Amino acid sequence: MSESQSRSRKERRGFASMSPEKQREIASLGGRSAHAKGTAHQWTSEEARAAGQKGGTISRGGRGRAVPGDDAA
Repeated sequence: MSESQSRSRKERRGFASMSPEKQREIASLGGRSAHAKGTAHQWTSEEARAAGQKGGTISRGGRGRAVPGDDAA
């Protein structure tokens, strides 16, 4: 059995092995860099609205279906 096969399948690697604070620090540096280069995505109000609607639909029932009896929509 190789060394990689003898490791636990649930072993945390990459970002998962870091503390949440360290993850935030690294992600923040990437975001700042993208904005400085001008390659960061800038949401339009239409894009933001569509994303919010998608998120709301997904959270109400999974797979985009509304939960029966949910009159919020």
